[in-house]
Amino acid sequence: MTKAILKELARIAVERKCGRLEWWCLDWNQSSIDFYLSLGAEPMDDWTVYRITGQTLINLSE
Repeated sequence: MTKAILKELARIAVERKCGRLEWWCLDWNQSSIDFYLSLGAEPMDDWTVYRITGQTLINLSE
């Protein structure tokens, strides 16, 4: 993600009176983490992302 994209998303969020802008980043992607921190972004330790795929997704749908 470039700074220009985030700036535009921030502009849209402010325009639409959104209270925040959130995104995900893999925890091993240190260059992205450093970039986001340089913008003033704060990591959220309170959340865990869960995923269901493949046969598990099919099983759940039945």
